[in-house]
Amino acid sequence: MADPITLPSFEELMAMAKEHPEQLSQLRHELCERYIASCSSDMQPRLQAQQSHIERLLERASNPIHANVLLRQELHKQIVKFSQALNGENDRSLRTADIIPFNRHSHWR
Repeated sequence: MADPITLPSFEELMAMAKEHPEQLSQLRHELCERYIASCSSDMQPRLQAQQSHIERLLERASNPIHANVLLRQELHKQIVKFSQALNGENDRSLRTADIIPFNRHSHWR
């Protein structure tokens, strides 16, 4: 089992965010990588892809508030997709063929 993660105090994290934001970003990156490494090998590629997507979103952000807005929008999209999958709504979007009902009373042979 992996060593437990010890985070700096809230005050230290706040000071890091104000004075050394690149250090805070590096800490976040290292913690994410450590968590992904602790997951099953089957899940790691999906988690790495998701983390890469999040990193690209954060690169687009012009400031911390913008980063939160972008992350919230992405979370909302994922929740909508999850809800659609749970309700079977995704199946409809995959249908591209015309479905013709089969007439049971006709003899096709």
